Amino acid sequence: MTDPAKTIAEMKDDMNPIRVLLADDQALVRAGFAMMLSVEDEMEVVGQVANGAEAVDFAAANPVDVILMDVQMPVLDGIRATEQVVQAGTAKVIILTTFERDDYLFDAIRAGASGFLLKNADPDDLVAAVHAVACGHALLAPEVTIRVIERFARSLDAESAATAAGTPAPAPATAAQKLLASLTAREREVLVQVAAGRSNAEIAREMFLAEATVKTHISNLLAKIQVRDRVQAVVFAYESGLILPGENPSDSAARHCP
Repeated sequence: MTDPAKTIAEMKDDMNPIRVLLADDQALVRAGFAMMLSVEDEMEVVGQVANGAEAVDFAAANPVDVILMDVQMPVLDGIRATEQVVQAGTAKVIILTTFERDDYLFDAIRAGASGFLLKNADPDDLVAAVHAVACGHALLAPEVTIRVIERFARSLDAESAATAAGTPAPAPATAAQKLLASLTAREREVLVQVAAGRSNAEIAREMFLAEATVKTHISNLLAKIQVRDRVQAVVFAYESGLILPGENPSDSAARHCP
């Protein structure tokens, strides 16, 4: 039982800090991130490494909650290092890069990164990202989310054009479409809202639901469509055809939601 005599400050001291590992081949960059995070009482920078191989080894040998991982590093790059860390289950990864390149973005998502931020993000955004990922959430910077949607819209549009040109026989339902069919109507509505990049609070307001109810729907639909987080759910929404190529998710909401 919590000691009623304890102050809030004392109770916060009892909480385990979020253990962060910094992986970047530039010492000045690591120092900058360490400085940003050092002012946060609930975070602790437990290590700094200069390449992906060192990040994998450090996380395997030491308790780490979140790794801030650069992409371009010697010995082992951040994408391959992320794959190994995620497969081992030793930490969650936020990819940080100065390059707004789609190939990095999609490689990071496929590797299992829980977040993707540009290095010029505000300190408050970086701290919020570490908090979110440590608590089991996934995130993309807003500008990155838009590019995810646009990229999948373009790729699916190209696939549709190629299919129309070849006029093949109708294909059987894909695995994603079969999983989509397992969702209830309300879960589909929530998935459309997730694909639009809305937070739980925004979805609750939009759909006139309690935020706790939204969380339950999201948890249930992620399990049904067999994806680990909201990032993968956005990808699934396009792959399954819930959102059509080139369509704004808000337009999809109008199609699916009475």
